[in-house]
Amino acid sequence: MTSDREQHPRRSVHADASAWGEMLAAAYRDIADRTMRDLPIFNEALSVEAIGFRAREGRVVGIMVTPWFMNVVISMRDGTSQSSPGTGSNLRLRFPAGEIEFTVSELAPVGSLASYSLFSPMFEFEDMASARATAEAVLAALMSPANRAASHGPDAPHISPIDRRHFLRRVLAERRA
Repeated sequence: MTSDREQHPRRSVHADASAWGEMLAAAYRDIADRTMRDLPIFNEALSVEAIGFRAREGRVVGIMVTPWFMNVVISMRDGTSQSSPGTGSNLRLRFPAGEIEFTVSELAPVGSLASYSLFSPMFEFEDMASARATAEAVLAALMSPANRAASHGPDAPHISPIDRRHFLRRVLAERRA
């Protein structure tokens, strides 16, 4: 008998990615309720939400929105036997839009993850709809192969890390246009 993953690998990978994103969101909801709600960086207009979590090159990637930050987040489980970097170390990963340097951390019960900060604190967002729209636009831009030919050709220079300000300005300008 074959497993559901063997019969429907794409659906199962997506389900695993969504499940990991929801597990991450549940951990941050618990943190919000236990420790963050009374802090001055907590935006009451926002909630915790996992946005666009999907499988990418053996890992899960998406955007985590909380009332105190918005981060690109990646699972550290990648199905390889290589040991992952330790907590507090940096990890450079390549995306179609360029390389990003993530910071590795641990979060119970999720385990090891890597994060790249987009916004913190979150007071420039008036509501969850605007935070969600920004997260979706950032994720789409991050995964966009628009500059792939220019940055990955045989004569292309090594891809430099994404500059957060330039990246977000371009994404936000495109979203508002």
